[in-house]
Amino acid sequence: MEDYLAKSLEEWKEDISEVLSQINEEFENIKLELKLYSYKYGITKQVIQSTVNDEIIDSIRERYHKPFEEKYNQLKEQAKELEEKRKVFQMFVHKIDEVKRKEAPRTTDLAAYQ
Repeated sequence: MEDYLAKSLEEWKEDISEVLSQINEEFENIKLELKLYSYKYGITKQVIQSTVNDEIIDSIRERYHKPFEEKYNQLKEQAKELEEKRKVFQMFVHKIDEVKRKEAPRTTDLAAYQ
């Protein structure tokens, strides 16, 4: 019975770890995109500040600045959601490990009596 329990918990942990790995990969991709849009937004902001012509400034704001800012904010929200998912799935792994540790002495004790 204990072998079944340990094996089932390990299989579940592997499944959750796979999901966690996918979340981590997506999170890393989002971080790269965030960095890119942070640069794009910053560069655009500097160019706007260095430009005097209002027509050019308006054009740059519409074409680049606003879309970059929107994308950056969207990516920040996605990163926040992924961070929450990471915490939840990491909690699963932690709780499974706790149960396995608590159960390990029991299976060792049973084996000693046989």
